[in-house]
Amino acid sequence: MTICNFSDFCNALLDNGFSLGGGNDKGIHAVIPHGWVEQSSINSPIRWHTGDPDTDPWEWRMRVLEERDDIAYSKLFFRTSGYITKEWYPYFYAIRRKYDSLEDAYLAGTVSQFEKRIYNIITENGEIASHEIKKLGCFTKEDNSKFERAMVDLQMNMFVTMCGRKQKINKYGESYGWNSTVFTTVEDFWKVREYDPKSVNPDEAYEKIKAQILKINPGAVQRKIDKFIRG
Repeated sequence: MTICNFSDFCNALLDNGFSLGGGNDKGIHAVIPHGWVEQSSINSPIRWHTGDPDTDPWEWRMRVLEERDDIAYSKLFFRTSGYITKEWYPYFYAIRRKYDSLEDAYLAGTVSQFEKRIYNIITENGEIASHEIKKLGCFTKEDNSKFERAMVDLQMNMFVTMCGRKQKINKYGESYGWNSTVFTTVEDFWKVREYDPKSVNPDEAYEKIKAQILKINPGAVQRKIDKFIRG
């Protein structure tokens, strides 16, 4: 279907089940057919970074988190942004979450001490902005690259997820600067939305997702399919 606005985007996403977040489908699938660079040569009402909530895909990533209860958005595919609907979330969750808890994953050596440190701050504080995590964890500027990698790993492995945005507050109680992404645990994200991703057999989940990918994009190659699904 042709995507002309936010409503069209949500309907297409619910039909497909998942999508890359930007205009590059990376050989799998993206509901938005073009990115910011390509839009100057494409005749479409969809325009990136205009600030229009109805036609700017950059705004949609937060709108789905703030206005809907059936779509998750986070760093999910190829270490970049993506969407998964509530219907399809349990299948990815079954494959990505190899351990029931982060503590189990940490003891098994698949989660670093740095990731555990971040995760503990999130679990102790509920929904919390990225800049607040850094402050509470006493992370320095020298930790920035390591911090960003750890945040992506936690999202890719479906321990934490984005849930909104928040501005910094100065000592006078005034908002300033760019919005900061707010994170929460995957469990709390869905609990607020009155949903519990039920347990699914990982092998069956893999085949179901693969079949859906090939239905949407028959030309998808196995190497990319596998990386898309497993993370």
